[in-house]
Parts: sequence; C-alpha cells; structure tokens
Amino acid sequence: MAQKRKLFEEVGSETPRQVPTGGMIDSASRGARGAIRIWLMVLFALVMAMIVVGGLTRLTESGLSITEWKPITGAFPPMDAATWNSEFEKYQQIPQYELLNEGMTLSEFKAIYWWEWGHRQLGRVIGLVWALGFLGFLVTRKIPTGWTGRLVLIGALGGVQGAIGWWMVSSGLGGEMVSVASYRLATHLGLAFVILGFIAWYTYALKRPERELMQARRSAEPKLFSLSTGLLHASFLQILLGALVAGIDAGRNYPSWPLMEGGLWPSDMFALEPLWRNFFENPGLVQFMHRMMGYILFAFGVVVWLRGRRSANRDTAFRFNAVFAVLFLQMGLGIVTVVSSAAVHIAIVHQLGAVLLWALILRARFAARYPAPQSVRG
Repeated sequence: MAQKRKLFEEVGSETPRQVPTGGMIDSASRGARGAIRIWLMVLFALVMAMIVVGGLTRLTESGLSITEWKPITGAFPPMDAATWNSEFEKYQQIPQYELLNEGMTLSEFKAIYWWEWGHRQLGRVIGLVWALGFLGFLVTRKIPTGWTGRLVLIGALGGVQGAIGWWMVSSGLGGEMVSVASYRLATHLGLAFVILGFIAWYTYALKRPERELMQARRSAEPKLFSLSTGLLHASFLQILLGALVAGIDAGRNYPSWPLMEGGLWPSDMFALEPLWRNFFENPGLVQFMHRMMGYILFAFGVVVWLRGRRSANRDTAFRFNAVFAVLFLQMGLGIVTVVSSAAVHIAIVHQLGAVLLWALILRARFAARYPAPQSVRG
C-alpha cells in the first residue's frame, strides 16, 4: 500500500527506483562457461583418441588378449614373469588362440596385450578426467544453470560404454569365435559417436551466452536444420555399417572399385543360413551395404550442401561448405581403403575422417539452429 505524502514534502525527495540491468536469462547463474568448454574439448580429444586406439586394437586383432574385466585392479599391467605367464595361459584357453594364433610366443602375446591394455587404460583416463572436472565445477558452483544434467549425461554414457565394451569382448571368448561379434562392435562404436556428438554440441553451445542463443533462434533456418539432422542420421548409419565391416574384416575382401568380383555386387551375398546372418556375417553383403550407403550419403550430402551454401548467413554457408569438402575427402578415403584391402594406416585415417565429418555436420547443424550474428550487409 502506498504511503501518504506529507503536506510540505518536496517533490523528488523519494528514493529513485532501480532499473533492472538484465532479463531473467541474465539473472541466472552463468557459471564458468569458458572453463567448462575447455574441459569438454579435452574430453572430445580423449574420446577421439579412444576411437583411434580402439580401431588399431581391432585391426591388430588385439581386443581379446585380456580375458577378464577388472575395472580397478586391471589398471595395473603384469609386472613380473609369473603374472605374464598367467595372462598368457588365460588367453590360450579362448578360441582365438586355438583356431587362429596357436603357437604364438609370449613376446607376440605381449604385443597384442599392450594394445588392449592401452585401450582400456585410456577409457579409465577419460572417466577420471570427467569425474574430476565435473566434481570440481560442482563443488565450486561454477556450472551454469540448467547444465548439471547435461554434464552428468556424458559421464553416465561413459559408464555405459565401459559395460558395453566388456559385453563386446565377452562375445569372442567362447564357442568358435575368433573375434568379437560385429553387431556388438557396432553398438560400442555407435555409442562412442553419440558421446562425441553430445560433447561437440555442448561445446558449440557454451561458446556463446544463453541470451545470445535465444536471440539467434529467431533467425534459425528450420528447413536447413531438418536437412542437416537427416544428414547426421545418415552418417550415423554409415558409421554403424563401417563397424560391421571392421568386425568381420570385410574391408579386406573385394579390393576393387567400383565393381565387386567384376559385377555390381558379389555372387555370394546370401550364402549363409538363416538369411539374417548375411546382414552381419557375410563379408560380401556387409561391404556391399557399406558401399551403397556411402553413395546415398554422398548424394544426400550434395543436396544438403546446395541448400546450405545459399544461406544468407555467411558463417552458416561456410560451415556447410566445410561439411561437403570433408564428405568428398571421406568418400575418396573409403575407395582407397577398399583398394588397399584395408591397410591399417589408411583404415585409421578413414576412421578419423568419420570423426571429423561427424563433428562438422554437428557444427553446421548448430549454425542452422543458432546462426552467428552478422551485420545487415552480411
């Protein structure tokens, strides 16, 4: 209720009201956006390294050298001859040794053991970097409003990834398996790219304040955003098919392009029974699917690029140009990988190309949703 004025009170003697200096978005905790962004970029680099080391572990057929899952004690490698002999004896009991590597020496076993140990150790490092960073920002209350759940999600997915990694390895420890199940490998790699996707998207978002992002959405290009989302999904499917190829070494068969066995497709695409096994275990069909999806992805990428390069926002157009350039390069790398029978160094570069393309598609998609500010003149 307003107070009554005194009869001889001078006008202007009342305390002036304070004018708000910002809106509701500004009043929320901004947190250490820059520091969190750097932390996420470190995590992105570590996950990318994990994918490369995982790919080399697969190409060197080292993934089954450690036959047990010990999240804590497994961080320590064998330190004496007795422990090395014990690990080697465990490996000698699985089908890969009996059917593929019988007669392997202890020295040769150590070579594949270190690849798998390094892969698992890098996973532990990623978990530790996430935990220390998250707890540090949480305790100091530097996490921006609304971001706690997003950062927890990355850690939770990392934990799930560790469990899926063991689920994948366990598939190759029994029966007549000499490698892991290809569909489990695809699940493992697919989740790695999902984690990379979340990290990349959050990194892009943290570069700009929330207020600016809210304003940028007014200039969003919904059609371009939808097209880039479709391209993202198509590239993810191609990544999964690539994992199936790697899982059964299908890339080392049919080293010719554009034909396979002198035809458009191999003659034994459906040789296995039951029929569904061919889609996961038949090298001819699996490589054929990967090739065909590559053509579809490239054609769709051209459509998205033609639309993206016409964007009125120069930054958005530039990002879609970058996507097309890497997509073109990645297709060329895929052809070279096939012709070289999946030579290790070429196959790894091809896998790195997939990571780069994935990040660039996300970057262009982000620009379609949140265009960077520019002058009226463009």
